[in-house]
Amino acid sequence: MRSNLKMFVTDLDGTLLNDEGTVSEKDINTLKNLGNRGIIRVIATGRSPYSYSKALPDDFPVDYLIFSSGAGAVDLEKKSLIYKTELSANQVQLIVDELMRHKVDFMVHEPIPSNHRFLYYRSGKNNPDFDRRLAIYQAYSQPFAPGVEYGSSAAQIIAVLSHDVKWFEKLKYCFPELKVIRATSPLDGHSIWMEIFRRDVSKAFGIEQICKLIGVKSQEVATIGNDYNDLDMLSHFPNSYVVSNAPEELRKQFKVAKSNNESGFTDAVNKALGASNLYPTH
Repeated sequence: MRSNLKMFVTDLDGTLLNDEGTVSEKDINTLKNLGNRGIIRVIATGRSPYSYSKALPDDFPVDYLIFSSGAGAVDLEKKSLIYKTELSANQVQLIVDELMRHKVDFMVHEPIPSNHRFLYYRSGKNNPDFDRRLAIYQAYSQPFAPGVEYGSSAAQIIAVLSHDVKWFEKLKYCFPELKVIRATSPLDGHSIWMEIFRRDVSKAFGIEQICKLIGVKSQEVATIGNDYNDLDMLSHFPNSYVVSNAPEELRKQFKVAKSNNESGFTDAVNKALGASNLYPTH
């Protein structure tokens, strides 16, 4: 068994969570076994801490949470914030003006830790996925007033686009000084969410912050994901896997584990540790 791995990092939606939005008993047992062996367990998700808390119980067996695609991280045992990032008020205004100019639907999320709250702008175009997200967060959202200076920092801005990769790439070039991450909508599994952050933000950035904090090297980290917003961490660390339900483009680039509906996390752990009998898959 390879014993050099000291940390396992997993994405949440579409990776650790199955299509029913739950974690298999097998994967929960694997997480507990990793903890018993002193291996650090990290979830790196696009969700905010609020959204994460709605998906998993407070006593879920993980040590750290990297949230909002790397905008911040939390020590779950100590319940303390490790770091947070934000866009400046000037950056927010520039982004907002550009997105409105292109008639794009977007949401401006408040600074951490209130980043489940947001102001939204609706262009008037038909956008069911945007409407669906608004319905979920109705209690935490207010309409954006065009023409009024935003005047505050923000954790991130999310633009909800149709599944048009060429349009995403074209729009991305409008923000050369910022980090623009492509994510597949967890709501309809098809629309593109353009997530705009401070330039240094990514899941890989978050993992590196935790590594520095606890003294773990990059080669001692294994990661597993399923979507384009995982690319930073998958590319940054040498021991990387995608579940078989990931897009073909990602399956061609990284080692492939079973799907999220087949306890793919456990399969990736077994492959990474070279110990097929350590965490049974049957």
